Formats: sequence, C-alpha cells, structure tokens
Amino acid sequence: MIVETKYPNQTMVSNFFLQSLMYTAEHPTLFFLLIYSITVTGNLLILINVGSGDPHLRSPMYHFLGHLSFLDAYLSTVTVPKVMAGLLTLNGKVISFEGCAIHLYCFHFLAITECFRYIVIAYDCYLAICQPLQYQVAMNRQMCAGLAGITWAVGAVHSAIHTSLTFRLLYRGPYHIVYFFCDLSPVLKLVCADITINEIVMLANIGVVAEGCLILLIISYIFIVASVLRICTAKGRQRAFSMCTAHLTVVLLYYMPPVCIYLQPHSSGAGAGALAAFYTMVTLMLNAFVYTLQNNEVRRALRRLLCQGSQEFPASSPAP
Repeated sequence: MIVETKYPNQTMVSNFFLQSLMYTAEHPTLFFLLIYSITVTGNLLILINVGSGDPHLRSPMYHFLGHLSFLDAYLSTVTVPKVMAGLLTLNGKVISFEGCAIHLYCFHFLAITECFRYIVIAYDCYLAICQPLQYQVAMNRQMCAGLAGITWAVGAVHSAIHTSLTFRLLYRGPYHIVYFFCDLSPVLKLVCADITINEIVMLANIGVVAEGCLILLIISYIFIVASVLRICTAKGRQRAFSMCTAHLTVVLLYYMPPVCIYLQPHSSGAGAGALAAFYTMVTLMLNAFVYTLQNNEVRRALRRLLCQGSQEFPASSPAP
C-alpha cells in the first residue's frame, strides 16, 4: 500500500510486499512446516533438558548450549512462519512498515548474538581441552553470566544501529521487497536517498565483524585440534575430533552465507535468498542434532528426562 504525504507529487510506503523463495512452488508448505517443527522441537528439548537441573549438565558448556538453543528456535520463528504465510495466502506476503522494522531488528539481533555465541562456545571448548587445569577457575559462574550478557548486549546494540539507520529514510514505491524477509540490502533498494552511509556501516558492522568472528573461530579450533592430537588414547582422540568436526561444520555453514551476502551490499534476490534460507533454516535445524547426537551426556540426560516423564504419567490400567 502507498499513502499520500504532505509533500506534493510524493508518496510514502506504509506496507511492503515480500517475495517468496525461489522454487517454493515445488515445495509445499508442509516442507517448511516440517523444517520449522524439527528446529523448534529439537531446540526446546535441549532447553528443557539443560534446565531440568540434571547434575551432569551443570558445566558452562551446557549453559551456553541452552542459550544457543533458544536463539536457534527464536531465529527460526522470525523467518520460517512468514515464508509459510506467504505460500498460503497473498495477504501473508504483506508486512507493514513498522512490522518490517521489527522484523529486521529481531533478525539481526538474534543473528549477531548467535555469531558471538559460537565464539563463546569455541572459547569454552578451547579452555576445556587446551587448559583443563584452569578451566574451573576461568569459567566460573560470574564469567559465564558476563559472557552471555555481553553477547546479548552486542546483538541488541548492533541491531538497533542498523534498524535506526535503515528506517529513518523515506521510502516510496515500488514497495515490492525481492526477498523472503525484511533484510538490509533488499529493503534499502526501495529508498529514494543516498544510502552510502548505510552500506559502509553494513560492510563494517556485519561483513567485517562476521569475517573476523570466523577467523577467530578457525584459530580457536586450530589450537583445539593441536591439543587433541596430543591425547594419548585413540578413543579419546576420535571422540574429540568427532565433536570438533561437527561443531566446526555447523559454524562454517552458519558464517559463510552471511559473509558472502553482506560483503556485497548490492547482493539480493534469488542467489542471496538461497544462501539466507540455508543459514536461517537448514543450519538452525542441524544445530539441535549436532549438539545432542554428538554429546553423550545430553543424550543420557534426555533419556533420563523422558523416562522420568513416563513414570510420572503411567498408562492407565484397563477398566475391570
């Protein structure tokens, strides 16, 4: 929808129209519903498991894992339901100006927080493997709370900067966003003003930051692998390598698409949409499997939790 402003011969956008993902005609809504259900259910199970008070899941690693599961479930909720709504009805593709601003803020708040949370998890893993004698002192309760709080605060400030810079500008028709959610590059294409500052901030605050985080993560895992190679037993090396490989795979799948997207400010549309769909849907779904199936303690705690639940609600005996 386009409404008239007080300036003659000028119009301002009050609603945006989101474009669906490419090739979604071949994938019914049930396909995205399945991805969303697996993502949310898997991460909620991890959250319940970590928060159940199991004594085996009280280390800092599981504290950060709980935060990561919450981020995955929430970030998936920001994007996937809107895609499904757009597939179901034409009105499902419409989003208000204010709704688009909220959408963009929530997405970048959660996405950048998750970026830094991966670094915190890698740092925790580095201390646990490379400096085990100092781990309990370095990763005390205050440090865990501080690291978690810093990542949330950085994500909030980061997203506030981009949202305020983006939606302070005047938007006019056309109001068709060539993307499946409100993101910086496709939204800025609708601005009738100079967006040089926005592009510079986007390049520095997203592309460079994400690239820097990725480099830090790779360096951390190099040290971790070097320490793993010094483990005496073959079984211990295999277990550590399996965990590190799974974690690093998920990290690369999450970091590489946004680095490719945001280092090219003018990239949007089909190619960028496919990359964004991968790390906002597929990677978030994989996280729950990687951080549970690769962790024996989480699997055992989940079995204990499920067994306890079945004992509390036994099947009713048949009527005499």
